[in-house]
This record gives sequence, structure tokens and C-alpha cells, in this order.
Amino acid sequence: MRAYLAIACGLPVLLAGATGALNYSVDPYLLHQWDSPKLERLGPHIEKLTAWGKVYALSRYQPQVLYVGNSRTEVGLPVDAPQFAGRRVFNGALSGANLGDEIKIVRYASNVGPLTTVVWGLDLPSFTLAVGNTDVDDALAGGGPAYMWRRSARDLKRSISLDMTQDSLLMLAGQYPGVCAHSLSRNGQKDHNCVRMAVVRNGGTSGSVLPRTADFLRLYGSGHAAMPAFMQVLEDLCSSRLRLYVNPTHAITIDALYRMGRGREMEEWLRALAATAAQLRARGCDTRVYDFSGFNSVTTEPLPQTSGQPEMRYFWEPSHYRENVGRMVLARLEGGGEAADGFGAELLPERMDDHLARLRTALWRYRDDHPRDSALAGAASARASR
Repeated sequence: MRAYLAIACGLPVLLAGATGALNYSVDPYLLHQWDSPKLERLGPHIEKLTAWGKVYALSRYQPQVLYVGNSRTEVGLPVDAPQFAGRRVFNGALSGANLGDEIKIVRYASNVGPLTTVVWGLDLPSFTLAVGNTDVDDALAGGGPAYMWRRSARDLKRSISLDMTQDSLLMLAGQYPGVCAHSLSRNGQKDHNCVRMAVVRNGGTSGSVLPRTADFLRLYGSGHAAMPAFMQVLEDLCSSRLRLYVNPTHAITIDALYRMGRGREMEEWLRALAATAAQLRARGCDTRVYDFSGFNSVTTEPLPQTSGQPEMRYFWEPSHYRENVGRMVLARLEGGGEAADGFGAELLPERMDDHLARLRTALWRYRDDHPRDSALAGAASARASR
């Protein structure tokens, strides 16, 4: 009987240990890789547990320049920008992240090494402390000489899972779907081939217009509720250069926000961002905030339904801008001039009345000049309200 019990109890333990060891060694999701040949493996267009891999990379790479935000920043901001040549740059933005997740990433990065510059992409719908990316685990963060040991133990524990075992076996058999590069191989920036595949699977750029715009609208945070926590983390980062920017989503996303009765809240949020940056500057912090949203020559690009073209020059679909736009954003953040049409306007308290008046005027002009695209904003807002 004792032998039977020993076998009955021991086999599951041995099986779990063997499974964990296998998955930890193969590491199909690149949870604990940096400066490793495994980063060059091609994988599926949808990454798993990206937050785990990026937090580990931060501890090893210790970047000087950190990008933070959601998938818009992850897709659009290039890590090879000439403005940061010679410095360690990492795109720590995460798909599905809300402000609360982003704060955790920023705090962790600042704990493991000095950050000279933080570039932070923002938008009102994700400006909330509610959980957005469920893989952003508080236990992943930390520091100190024992961190790597604790992290290894946690990775080993996470490796005991059926989904990871299936993917490890597929990888060993040479059947793992390798179609695009992992973001870690590009210092955290999403591979454009992965983005393109996701767009194609959603029906192409044209087919993505309504669902992606509606998704943007549904992710609706409360700017006022999250602002104190945002202010606190910015104060803690006062020794770093802080460059905050409102993401350049397509004009129909802002049109739709107004149609849903949320325009006033967005305006108040922009005012609060301007006031926050001004307060920090008064305390000696190098903090600036810029607005790339609204209605300008970039964001009012005709949608495929109007242009008849299969793809757009500046956008993958309405809620995600391309790298060429990201380069414009970085050029402006690092000293370039404001465009004549307001793309990249700096938000300053004394200029907010004029800025918002121009925004409202541009909204009505957009609806008059782009009636077909504006009608899609109405359809997206109705879809998001269901």
C-alpha cells in the first residue's frame, strides 16, 4: 500500500517537473530570453505572455530610453529613431494595456536602471487604472540581487501548463507556426508582418474600420479618476525627460467620441494633461505633452471605403498608425516644429481654449468635407453602444 501511495503521489510530481523543465528549456513564448539566438525564431502573429518577456528584457537590457503605452505605441514607434542614436532604446508598450498596466511597466523599468527619457503614448479610452493586459503581473516586477532567482522560479511555475506544453512539442517537431518575428527581436516593437497578418485576418483595412473603431470606443476610461495616479508616477520620474503624447488615431475615432457624447470629457482630459505637465515643469521637471489626435493632414487620410485603395498610407486601420507616423511623432517630441495644421500641437494651459476651439471647428469641417468617412464614425459609435 505504501509503495502504491508513493507511486500515486510521486508520478504527478515527476510529470509536472518534467513538463516544467521541458517548457522552461524550449521557452516557446520567450519568457526569459535576451541576447539569445532564440529571439530570432519566427512565431505566430499573435504573441503570448508578451508582458513576461518584456519585463525580463527590461531587467537585462536596462534601457536608457523607454517607450510605454498600448498597442498603438508598440506598433507605431520605431526603436531605431535617429533622435536616440547611441542610446539603449526599448519599446515597452503592450497590446491591450491600460494606464494602470503602463504605470507598472514604467515603475519596473525605473527600478532596474536609470531612465534618461520616457516617451508615453496616451489616449482617453485606455486612460484607466482597470486591468487591461492580464499578463502584467505585479509579481513579475522587483529588483535586487535575488530577483533573477525569484523570476526563474516563477517562470518555471508558469511553464507547467498544457498550452505551453503543446506549443513546445509543436516547436520540437518543427510544426510551430513561424510567420513573423517576435517583438523582443526588435527591442519590443511589433513586427509589421505580424500587424499585417492581423489586419488581413480581420478582413483587410476596409473590413477592420468598423470593428477596430468600435473596439477603440469601448475601451473607455475615466480621465479624472486616473489622473492622480498618473501625476504621482510622473513626479517620481522627474529626473527623466518625460515626453507625453496623445496617439494619432484616425479622425473617425474622435468624430465617433463626439457622436457618443464624450467630446466634452475628452476636452477636459486634454486640459488636465496640459495642467499636469505645467505643474511638473514648475517643479523643475522636463515634462512636455503633445497632441497628435484630432483632425489634420495625417489623421484625416481617406478611408479605403472612400479612396478605393486596399491600404492606407498612415494607418493600418483607424486605431493603429504606421511607423512613418511614429517617426513624425518622435521628430516632433525631440524638437521638431509643430505642423501648420496642428499635428503635434504642444498642450499648454494658456493655449487650451484656442486648441479646443480649433478642434471643434475642424470636427465640423471634417464632417462636411468627408461625409462618407464621417458616416462610418456614426456607424462605429452605434456599434460600440450596443
